[in-house]
Amino acid sequence: MKRPGKKVATDRSFVVALSRGLDVLRAFHPNDGLLGNQEIAARTNLPKPTISRLTYTLTKLGYLTSVPRFEKYQLAPSAMALGYAALANLGVRHLSEPFREELMRETGGAVAVGGRDRTSMIYFGQSRGQTIGVQLDVGSRVPIATTAMGRAYLWALPPDERAVLLRELREHYGSRWSRMRDGIERAGETIEKLGFAISAGEWHDDIHAVGVSLKLNDGTGPYAFNCGAPAFRFTEDRLRNDIGPRLVAMVRNIEAALGGAAPQSKNENKKLKAGGRVARVVEGIR
Repeated sequence: MKRPGKKVATDRSFVVALSRGLDVLRAFHPNDGLLGNQEIAARTNLPKPTISRLTYTLTKLGYLTSVPRFEKYQLAPSAMALGYAALANLGVRHLSEPFREELMRETGGAVAVGGRDRTSMIYFGQSRGQTIGVQLDVGSRVPIATTAMGRAYLWALPPDERAVLLRELREHYGSRWSRMRDGIERAGETIEKLGFAISAGEWHDDIHAVGVSLKLNDGTGPYAFNCGAPAFRFTEDRLRNDIGPRLVAMVRNIEAALGGAAPQSKNENKKLKAGGRVARVVEGIR
């Protein structure tokens, strides 16, 4: 989910207590098992006494289950029901499944679709078969800055939204930002030239992938797809000349089946290309 556009301190409509409660639920990741108040406090950067009140409240509401023996918690069925309800309403997940399965069989790679979750992308559809080395599944998060899926998503945003996200990424990565920024800038140039982003060992040394964004005209998204595999299977040459073009064709077919994409305005095109390098016009990338 995207962070609110306004600063919390000046947004009188923003409910801080609700935000903190949702942060507690977000602290639980796939395959985590049980979490205690101290672990949740570390993940949310909230004081432990605050976490204790929040976990007590969420337990009473049925979103957490207490395990007294270990003094820890796990997500309850009510929390999981929210996630399944969201998945059920994502038409792009269901419609894209046969396309993803076909590309997976053709390339031998894992094919996924995801949306933004703060500074990460979260998978809500995954087709990976027996792909070696790719263990991600629905609910997994991958970073925006270093993955093909994340970079494709970032460059699909309108310029003002992209600038906001870039500032968040800069704050998130701190001293590592210059290296992240360079990869994002290269991705913008690759997308402009080839239509897809590439991440060759920039997230994990042994994983290579391409990413393509999907834009719809119903106001949802953008979303992004990726196709990845171990580096020995998806060489950089194959990414550029085979896997990337295949993924672009797949996403454009899905886009058409879902009703097409909103056309990019001429002004946005000019902003993207101003100065000769796509990334330099983005506030916050330097």
